[in-house]
Amino acid sequence: WFGNLVTMQWWTHLWLNEGFASWIEYLCVDHCFPSWDIWLQYVNMDFSRALELDALDNSHPIEVPVGHPEEVDEIFDAISYCKGNSVIRMLHNWLGAEKFRKGLALYLKRHQYKNALTEHLWAALEESSGQPVNKVMSTWTGQIGYPMLTVEVVETSDSVTLNLKQQKFCANGDNSSDQQWLVPVTVVTQSRDTPQTYLLDGREGQIVLEGARPGDWVKVNPNQIGLFRVKYSDDLLKRLLPAVKNQALSSADRLGIQQDLFALAKAGYSSTANLLTLMGSYSNERNYVVLSSINTNLSDLGGLFNHLPCYQQFKAMRRQIFSKILTEVGWENKETDGHTDALLRSMLIGTLGHSGDTEVIEKCNEMFKQHISGGKQIPADIRGSVYSTVRANGGNDEYQDLLTLFNKTDLHEERDRIQRVLGCGPDADLRAKTLDFSLSDAVRSNDTPFVIGGVAKAGWEGRDQTWAFVKNKYPIFLERYSGGFLFQRLVQTTCASFVDMEKYKDVEKFFSENKAPSAERAIKQSLESIKLRAGWLERDGEAVAQWFKDRGF
Repeated sequence: WFGNLVTMQWWTHLWLNEGFASWIEYLCVDHCFPSWDIWLQYVNMDFSRALELDALDNSHPIEVPVGHPEEVDEIFDAISYCKGNSVIRMLHNWLGAEKFRKGLALYLKRHQYKNALTEHLWAALEESSGQPVNKVMSTWTGQIGYPMLTVEVVETSDSVTLNLKQQKFCANGDNSSDQQWLVPVTVVTQSRDTPQTYLLDGREGQIVLEGARPGDWVKVNPNQIGLFRVKYSDDLLKRLLPAVKNQALSSADRLGIQQDLFALAKAGYSSTANLLTLMGSYSNERNYVVLSSINTNLSDLGGLFNHLPCYQQFKAMRRQIFSKILTEVGWENKETDGHTDALLRSMLIGTLGHSGDTEVIEKCNEMFKQHISGGKQIPADIRGSVYSTVRANGGNDEYQDLLTLFNKTDLHEERDRIQRVLGCGPDADLRAKTLDFSLSDAVRSNDTPFVIGGVAKAGWEGRDQTWAFVKNKYPIFLERYSGGFLFQRLVQTTCASFVDMEKYKDVEKFFSENKAPSAERAIKQSLESIKLRAGWLERDGEAVAQWFKDRGF
């Protein structure tokens, strides 16, 4: 962060302040603690969030002209932070650490105790590197979105050539945009793990791969540094599956392949059946971050299909993927655990508990009974997952037990654990009770949206119930949260996961009659999300049901 040494000239350049801070915090942690593999967590959080949000029509460029003061809050979002730090990371990798550092020092000395524009940094980096930084980076900061690179291979007996073609990646699968970027592309292959770099400066381009052999797997964008999606030809994708299964690829690349194909399927550029087939290649995966991403994407699919007949088969697939891993990880902490093992254990228990795994449900119920009776206490690392499992598969008795625990403790961490899971059960009356509870004096006002979010996650019934509640209590929410981050979060939590156009019309009508200036972009993004999810369900619902049937789930 540049602090007061160099200050942005106006809010339009906010992204550089926040994006740089968000990027360098990872750089510093990686330098001090390389064993933490912090860049992998970065890819799963900041990088993937930037790609997700910036694929929407209702995104915005990194640099946004700011007029009215109310607009400032709206640009403190994942574009300014996550896309901002992603393009800086890509630039740092393209120029190299030493040239980047020299350019940054030049910028700071030249503009110290002054106000600066984004272009001033690009000029300093151009001087230090000799690369056309301003020309390249203006394509990333000045326009909405990012590219999808379609990759095909042409092979002869003695050469391997990649044909690249770029187009704007759109969450709705639109192919009409003529936008282009100057794209720094890196490639590794089965025979060459040293990245080969290429600047794609037009709609199409070719890379003759050095040291590659015909039949090699090819990984474009190793370690997910370039801000783009990759769509491989069927042949190239098929070659990558064994490399995923035997873990010949890095953890970041195993993560990236799955995330890209999920996004492609969601947008309609690929099929959801292809995605489910790819997930079968992760049977040997044990990395928490990779498994967490798979679990998140499966949860997204679950929200899409949870009112269809194949939903029980879908839950069986989740059990098949994760139950073996929990057996290996175990329920108890071990001295040999790394810093992500506790996170993995908690995730597995919660996922399996919500997927109908009878052994996990019985174990959680047993642990919970001991816990509330004053016996053996549930370890804090897994307590939230145990509570959630007990609540999701229980009834009024478990609900009242959790409320008793809530009222007995003064520790806010424990209260928050409980209040977030109260609404995740199958009983509509208890969900309604939780919604009323969210507005009571027992819940801090800044926690209310998260309590409501717990109800919204309880399947399609929970989503419908939550939306009705928010509409009914809207004046209260508007008075409490208007103009702040929590109002935007409340809108997205409540609305964005619907999967039918009737709900789209309902949400659109409600907010046309009940204006919320500080959340206009969040409302538009939520409406776009509903439309995309409805299209996804209509497009792939039958094919997914057939996929499960063909595999005997």
